[in-house]
Amino acid sequence: MRDPYEVLGVSRSAGEAELKAAFRRLAAQHHPDRNPDDPQAHTRFKEINGAYQILSDPDKRAAYDRYGAAAFQGGGRASPDVVDFGGLDEIFGDILGAFGFRSGDRGEIRKTLQLTFEEAAHGCEKEISYERLDTCDNCHGSGGAPGTRINTCSACGGRGKVRFQQALFPIAVERPCSRCRGSGAIPTEPCSACGGAGVAKAERTLSLEIPAGIEAGSSRTVSGAGHRARPDRPPGDLEILIDVLPHPFFRRSGDDVLCRVPITFTQAALGGEIDVPTLDGKVKMKVPAATQSNTILRIKNKGFPRRLRGGRGDQLVEVTVEIPTRLSERARELLEELGRELGEDVQPQRQSFMDKLKNLFG
Repeated sequence: MRDPYEVLGVSRSAGEAELKAAFRRLAAQHHPDRNPDDPQAHTRFKEINGAYQILSDPDKRAAYDRYGAAAFQGGGRASPDVVDFGGLDEIFGDILGAFGFRSGDRGEIRKTLQLTFEEAAHGCEKEISYERLDTCDNCHGSGGAPGTRINTCSACGGRGKVRFQQALFPIAVERPCSRCRGSGAIPTEPCSACGGAGVAKAERTLSLEIPAGIEAGSSRTVSGAGHRARPDRPPGDLEILIDVLPHPFFRRSGDDVLCRVPITFTQAALGGEIDVPTLDGKVKMKVPAATQSNTILRIKNKGFPRRLRGGRGDQLVEVTVEIPTRLSERARELLEELGRELGEDVQPQRQSFMDKLKNLFG
């Protein structure tokens, strides 16, 4: 048995606050779940807990200061190897912090699920895998090493609850026992898999049905799929946040799909049919003659399924007129001839701009 003062790294004059701070720091640092690849982590954790049980108890500390390790060898005295979970309860929040949440949390987990634009539109089945705390498979939540003795908690008599009465109120109130954390039992040796916590990390995979038309930022809660923060408590919930990846062609506006399609000068002037991508594949769309750039054309029932009423939204197609950047001599002559033929009177946008300019400057 090592000197408990040496184990905790404190002086013989250390007070209660210094002992507790050292214990919390070392126990969280050497907890087996934080050191899964270190076979000695369990031994160090057990030694740290045993040292704290001696020095935090005035009677045990006084016995050790007077008789040394012999005070706990025979004679009916409590062995420092017996785990007192009263001290562990104080650092339980720090241990749980290693798994991503703090003491006082209900064990909720929040995960983000990414969908493609098409998956959000049509719906799909997705799997999500994540890590959570659940009942330890090795000790089945008892916190004790398999095959070791489980003692009845002396603080609550095995009930898992203690009664206390506040001075101002005559009614006695029950609360979970802090010594055994509501289990009613204290193992003589902590489980090597969970370090005595009764809960351990576990992988879980869920299959989810994603409804058609789901929106980015929406969420779904799966009851009981979160962390089990303590063996005596039910698990929390899993909240799944939906994130929809951007699409190279499409954008969403409510139940409608927006996209931009370039057309040639000839198609804009004379009209015709063009190929347009949709969520259901490529379709033909008619472009009216004399279509101006940035005109929005509508293709009905090619948008997202409406969540609150039947049917689907529309696809809104913004057409942009592309101007040629390279002209042959023949093309330049034809355009110049066309410009003279058209004149200014048949160019409504330019004519409107010129009229506004004249009104502005008189």
